[in-house]
Amino acid sequence: MTRSRSSAWILGIGGLLFLSGCTIGPRFHRPPPPPVNRYTASKRLSGSRRYPGIASQTFVRGAVVGSRWWRQFKNDQLDAWVREALVHNPGLHSATAILTEAHYALRADQGIFFPQVSLGLSGERNRGSGATSGGVFSPPLFNLYNGGVSVSYYPDIFGLNRLLTNQARAQEAVAQDELDAARLTLEGDVLDTVFNWVALDQEIRAQERSISDQRVLLSLVEKSYRLGADSLLDVENQKSALATAEAALPPLETDRADESHLLAIYLGRFPAQLTHLPGHGFRGIHLPRHLPLVLPSRLIQTRPDIRAAEAQMVAANAQVGQAVARMYPLIELTGSAGVESNHWSDLFLSASRIWNVAADLTLPLFEGGTLEAEKEEAEASYRSIFANYESTVLDAFGQVANVLRALEQDSSTYGADRRALKAARRAFALVHVEYVAGAVDYLSVLTTETQLEQARIAEIRAHLQRYTDTVALYVALGGGRFPAGRHHASSVHQPVPRDTP
Repeated sequence: MTRSRSSAWILGIGGLLFLSGCTIGPRFHRPPPPPVNRYTASKRLSGSRRYPGIASQTFVRGAVVGSRWWRQFKNDQLDAWVREALVHNPGLHSATAILTEAHYALRADQGIFFPQVSLGLSGERNRGSGATSGGVFSPPLFNLYNGGVSVSYYPDIFGLNRLLTNQARAQEAVAQDELDAARLTLEGDVLDTVFNWVALDQEIRAQERSISDQRVLLSLVEKSYRLGADSLLDVENQKSALATAEAALPPLETDRADESHLLAIYLGRFPAQLTHLPGHGFRGIHLPRHLPLVLPSRLIQTRPDIRAAEAQMVAANAQVGQAVARMYPLIELTGSAGVESNHWSDLFLSASRIWNVAADLTLPLFEGGTLEAEKEEAEASYRSIFANYESTVLDAFGQVANVLRALEQDSSTYGADRRALKAARRAFALVHVEYVAGAVDYLSVLTTETQLEQARIAEIRAHLQRYTDTVALYVALGGGRFPAGRHHASSVHQPVPRDTP
């Protein structure tokens, strides 16, 4: 009899373990790669055009972005600032804490796969009521001591526990990808802020040169007025032009200070703690000549925002499975063993031993349509998240396409602005000589000077655009964060999950 009971227990446990391998609910199928092999309508990207004296940039198709892509600018100070920001930025500290929280939430959920064991000890002194005997008997006064171990276990017959942990694992993946996205954004922000500061610093110097030119011209106009060659109106116009140039300087200085304060915040410092900034313009910052161009089929793996959107799909898919699993029976196995006695000395006698074994089964029979509605709700949420995933992929491809086209035109724009600046400088020098000689009037000088000021600013901003667009390309391609396969799933896509046992 004992042997048959043991066999029955073994068969029962084996059956539960076998059933626990069958998961009710939809399986997640990873979306396929985008059905395109290029980012733009053009079949060929030539990179920036070649102009004498201007560094050209070419695209290397299929190249992999390095994890420390900002080092391509070959500036030690830039590298130091980015690394400092990655260590001390409070925003990253917050994202890291969220990832840690998700990690331990997953570990907590994984505990359901193991039996829950607890130890209990108690000691009581009791006195009942005489009312139960009509006051005939005096209620007894006694002690009760109890000690024992209890065990509970939820066999994962229909996969509910597994689906709960799958959702927690997906949420951990979302937190990791969002941390990667925050790091990538911070890297790009640090570089853009430094480049903006450099450009503003150059604009300030250009504006100071314009103010100096305006003052020299004012002295010439005043001298010409005293000689009777120019009118008082010309003098006042030049004074107005000088005042306008001087008024444009403080806003530029304010903007430059704002960029330095913003950089300090990115580095996790107070604005007063950042004192050293580059003073040689873009000359000490190398513009990468060869730019990586990740294949479109791999962009969905290198972009952390796309990976986060996919992980959210995994979590939503697990929620659908949970809604389905709740329609099936829930089984709980419990057991306890211990001792109970009125005296401490009798606790370990055989007569004091107590134990019990129980199996509970809960089967929903009628819920007023609640469980079915929750399943439909979870499926609708999945469809919404899937649409967000598609939108994220399209936006990513659009960003890459935009920056590729911008980079193709940047060098030609910069080349044209450089030529315009050289011509404006020559024209201003010539008109200055001719004005002193009395060959041209003041209006010609003022017009040429205005063109020179505009050419100076345009050349600086075109130069800045090449750097910021290069940064934008590295960021749009995912910044080299390419984790090994984390989501193990089929390559077949199902827009709406279906129930499959």
